[in-house]
Amino acid sequence: MRPDTPAENVDHTAEAARLERTADLYPEDAEALLLRAAAHRELSGDRPAATALYDRLLASDAALDQPFLVRALKASNLWEYGHEAEARAIITGIRTAAPRDPAPWVIVAEALESHDELEQAHETFTQAVHLLLRDGTAPPRPAHPLLFGRHRVRRMLGAAHDEWDALADTVHSLPITLDELHDPKRVWSLGSENPAELEAEIVRLRAELGAFREALSRPFPVAVLHWPAAELAELTEAYPDLAREYPSYDAHLATIEAALRELASSGTANLGIVTGTVPSYEAFAASELSSPADATLLPQYATTLAARGRAVAWPPERSAACWCGSGRTYGDCHGAG
Repeated sequence: MRPDTPAENVDHTAEAARLERTADLYPEDAEALLLRAAAHRELSGDRPAATALYDRLLASDAALDQPFLVRALKASNLWEYGHEAEARAIITGIRTAAPRDPAPWVIVAEALESHDELEQAHETFTQAVHLLLRDGTAPPRPAHPLLFGRHRVRRMLGAAHDEWDALADTVHSLPITLDELHDPKRVWSLGSENPAELEAEIVRLRAELGAFREALSRPFPVAVLHWPAAELAELTEAYPDLAREYPSYDAHLATIEAALRELASSGTANLGIVTGTVPSYEAFAASELSSPADATLLPQYATTLAARGRAVAWPPERSAACWCGSGRTYGDCHGAG
């Protein structure tokens, strides 16, 4: 699936089958590929097939990078086609294990919320927030959905704002406030005969729809290719024609950061960096029946790595390690400009 393909134009069954075939070819990337395949199975309406993919991953001899995320997705999917008891048992197991990754917490809390278990959803969001966020520190971007989800559920429960709701307001970036987005009475405004109320609701819905469309239409990042210093030296020594693309390592790093900033300023979201290796690139070139010296293969190689789940999101948090591997924080390295 191309990253610019509108979600409504996707043949989800065909895309799932393609991803499953790719997972057989690249077993080292099977987890990322099969998770995407399972998502397409769910979107196609074939939820038992999605469960089979989650079970395939959980039964695999290979260690999973995100086992709790796989379990959370399986629980959410099971509940959608009538297996509530099993889904609840998995959710309880995840809450007891208390993983340090926000993603499974978001999945199980939203599963509870979508089935009107608002009190339990609130308890789950709150448990995750207390576990993963520290007072006085800026929450990392992956944890923002925990704050937003908790705010949304508390709004539906009629709870007064607390310090975590205030924090959610500070990290929220859409032009519509969280209180407006999460107002349980919003739906009734659609029946209003007041043009001003209807126009305001359309603006709010467009803000939400835009975020959902963007997430669905680009299942993997627009990625820029990064070569570590040793790999770049090996690459240009083996294929001197590529030295025109990479005059020096420092120039290579500067070009990556500049390209990503330009993409971000143009409105492109979901950006990432993929790290190449010479053996992997040579194998990719062979699969394309082409020479590794062909510079036109480089962006295709980057896209392939991103599709295989190898991209790291850009930009990092300013306090996180810089993507270049210098050992310094992003804010003190390539994020300093």
